[in-house]
Amino acid sequence: MPQFRTVLAVTSLAATGLITSMAASADTQVVVLGTGTPVPNGERAGSSIAVIHDQQAYVFDMGAGVVQRAIQAYEQHDIDALYPTQIDHLFLTHLHSDHIVDFPELLGTYWWRRENQIQVFGPPGTQAMSEGANAMLTEDTQTRLADKSPVTNRDAFRANVTEFDGAGVVFDENGVTVEAFPVTHGDWDAAYGFRITTPDKTIILSGDTSLNDETARQAQGADILFHEVISHEGWQDLSEEWQAYHQYAHTLTTDVAELAEQAQPELLVLYHVLHYGAPIDGVVDEVKQGYSGDVVLAEDLDIFD
Repeated sequence: MPQFRTVLAVTSLAATGLITSMAASADTQVVVLGTGTPVPNGERAGSSIAVIHDQQAYVFDMGAGVVQRAIQAYEQHDIDALYPTQIDHLFLTHLHSDHIVDFPELLGTYWWRRENQIQVFGPPGTQAMSEGANAMLTEDTQTRLADKSPVTNRDAFRANVTEFDGAGVVFDENGVTVEAFPVTHGDWDAAYGFRITTPDKTIILSGDTSLNDETARQAQGADILFHEVISHEGWQDLSEEWQAYHQYAHTLTTDVAELAEQAQPELLVLYHVLHYGAPIDGVVDEVKQGYSGDVVLAEDLDIFD
């Protein structure tokens, strides 16, 4: 089973008996940079997961506050790959605001000291998003290029975007393979989950989705399944209109339990938790009512080894 430590949720996870010491020789780390949703929450950055392999960071989604979380991971835990100018690979599940709004922050942060352009992989619309970020930063970039500022790479202010439109491998380099698979997120025609394979781990990210057979198939026997979730208790108290929307666009705890019981990952990690009036910790107990495996609630800056 994957070894991991947590940064912000030691007390709650200690009760599960899952915490172990970090293995110095582990090749792959997973760092949770953001566990939030569109609902503002001062303790949770927007959605983002980073996979660290061979001293390179592969970041999935870039919600609000994620760049600051990456800096904290660098400063507090010596994860050099998460210093903003070292993040060279970004993958986007879809283009909802809570998954992308820190992209201009990443693009603009200390870009004149960046050696490499950021490689961005996302669904249709990603190129237009990137061009919009460039337009927003035009005065900054043009001034720095024109004055006496020492610039390491004069193209580093601009991302190199690859759009994908369908299932399949979107990246395969340096022992890391990233496969996109379609998910069912409301009316989005281009919403995806990701299967990330390294020499020592298989990690599944659900992205934002309702109960989805393809996610269950991809997660069969995975080391870690990160799955979004909405509290059934909180959902019950919503209006009929919001109940219908969330069941259409997200995955209730009861459904996550069903999916995980079918897929049997080594570890199920709940993130992007919509809970409304219900206690957020309650989603773990709700899932455990229908799932016999190990499950934890992610907190920002949790680290899984």
